[in-house]
Amino acid sequence: MTAVASGAPAIELDQLRFAYARRGPCVIDIPRLVVAPGERVFLKGASGSGKSTLLGLIAGILDAREGCVRVLGEDLAAMSAARRDRFRADRVGVIFQMFNLLPWLPAGANITLPGRFSDRRRPDGAAALDAEGRRLLTRLGLDPDQVWSRPARALSVGQQQRVAAARALIGRPGLILADEPTSALDADSRDAFITLLMEECAASGAALVFVSHDGALARHFDRAEDLAALNRARLAGAAS
Repeated sequence: MTAVASGAPAIELDQLRFAYARRGPCVIDIPRLVVAPGERVFLKGASGSGKSTLLGLIAGILDAREGCVRVLGEDLAAMSAARRDRFRADRVGVIFQMFNLLPWLPAGANITLPGRFSDRRRPDGAAALDAEGRRLLTRLGLDPDQVWSRPARALSVGQQQRVAAARALIGRPGLILADEPTSALDADSRDAFITLLMEECAASGAALVFVSHDGALARHFDRAEDLAALNRARLAGAAS
């Protein structure tokens, strides 16, 4: 059952705390954050503010020290590591800041990789998955005939970023997490990319959390949050 069908929030964080070292300072300390099904949220934060860490917690790549992370109605802490990996493959598309492409694999194989791991992301079979990947590349301004069979390491940084975006979008996951996804794009490509992202999320009913240091992009979204303010909320409440 999807979050849209069940009415559960796409993301629900409650008293979430995380530190990289057992006795180290908290990098993330968020009392409460809820993202509704289909909501498009812009999360602003400077470099080093914990944006990527927060997305890692929501994606189930990192384990919270304290608190609860629910994604599409599921409590990530109640899952084994293997089940979290399966849940992410089935339900979550992630555009990583460093792309995380497999450099020796062709662009097309990188894009369709989620469907190789998840039947849910390829409901109509491998041929339809390839066609969807080519459609997304075209929407992102790349010629599939030029890049589909080229290894990821042979692509430019901008091309790799768009391949990473197509991989996240393919198979219509219920949640898209985007970590600085426009950093390597020029202004025209950036605007086209955001339009595509919004349209694809609207078509599938997916929620979107888009993190960036560029506050000018916030106007495209339903809501904007400042990560520094979210992290300060508990301390502000304790001092009041």
